[in-house]
Amino acid sequence: MKEFELKYGCNPNQKPSKIYMHDGSDLPIEILCGRPGYINFLDAFNSWQLVKELKEATGLPAVTSFKHVSPTSAAVGKKLSDTLKKACFVDDIEGLDESPLACAYARARGTDRMCSFGDWVALSDVCDVTTAKLIKREVSDGIIAPGYEPEALEILKSKRKGTYNIVKIDPAYVPAEQEHKQVYGITFEQGRNNFKIGRELLTNVVTENKELPETAKIDLIVALITLKYTQSNSVCYAVDGQAIGVGAGQQSRIHCTRLAGSKADTWFLRQSPKVLNLKFRSDLGRPDRDNVIDGYINKNEEDVCADGIWQKYFAERPQPFTDAEQRAFLDTCDGVALGSDAFFPFSDNIERAKKSGVKYIAEPGGSIRDDAVIECCNKYGMAMAFTGMRLFHH
Repeated sequence: MKEFELKYGCNPNQKPSKIYMHDGSDLPIEILCGRPGYINFLDAFNSWQLVKELKEATGLPAVTSFKHVSPTSAAVGKKLSDTLKKACFVDDIEGLDESPLACAYARARGTDRMCSFGDWVALSDVCDVTTAKLIKREVSDGIIAPGYEPEALEILKSKRKGTYNIVKIDPAYVPAEQEHKQVYGITFEQGRNNFKIGRELLTNVVTENKELPETAKIDLIVALITLKYTQSNSVCYAVDGQAIGVGAGQQSRIHCTRLAGSKADTWFLRQSPKVLNLKFRSDLGRPDRDNVIDGYINKNEEDVCADGIWQKYFAERPQPFTDAEQRAFLDTCDGVALGSDAFFPFSDNIERAKKSGVKYIAEPGGSIRDDAVIECCNKYGMAMAFTGMRLFHH
């Protein structure tokens, strides 16, 4: 296939629209079902790069959930605890532990369920049946993978009345070294960001605490590769092989750190007994349940515990999750890794990170206030590595 005509570009008024190879060669993809759009393909090709690199860096199957050209989360194929299975609503899936790819998907899709609503999924490995069954029951726009087991493909083709977007990509495809894009009719050219992120990037530990256990290295690699494909400025919290909070596209780094930290906090709090024991109405849909959990934790637009409101969502009236209770639970969380796509200019980022259990940090370094940032890390016994590599993505 030399080119693929799209319905429209970013918006319905932006026509005509298509994808094609600048050199006239065949596209490295097959469209097995559906008709992906412009933004779908932006998500597909960015997300594929992320999982491909994450698999190469860790040796583990990788999955990411993308929305509007940034990941909501990314994860590698580690088994889930019983508590995490319940929090991610996958405790009913038989054979989950036997599929590392399905475990990675359960983590990635289950991290930020509100932001993952209507997402694009990327798999590093051939999609198996267990993973396909998990994807089928979620609201999603499409998927990209290097292949699909026959039964898994049929399961996915049944989504959205047969219109689910399914893309197969050639895993051997290597893009050109030079990239081009146009803004306002002006062409930009740059070399691709082929910088490899791995354990060797974490050797320059600048804090008094020099200990970076293997689990922390994997978490930092997950965070850094996630940031490589996140709209900048960006900060990512990760633990146990998955990104648990991504702050994307903020002009101020502290706002990235706060945003990502608040998402990480929500992920932790969803695993608390108070949330796990909520009694939902049996007729409440999965997306509504996810919105209610977020409202219960973060006290958003409506008080879901209030009389006249709780009855819409719960079989039993829940007790409020107080700030003191939440803080007490979060204080038990530790060992979190944090990555930043550029240096931290002030130590306030470290102060905020501490509140979400951060113990390991990777950032480029190079700020005139590096000493203050290192001092703050030392105050909390954190280990921080300077990578020397900025990871801006636009």
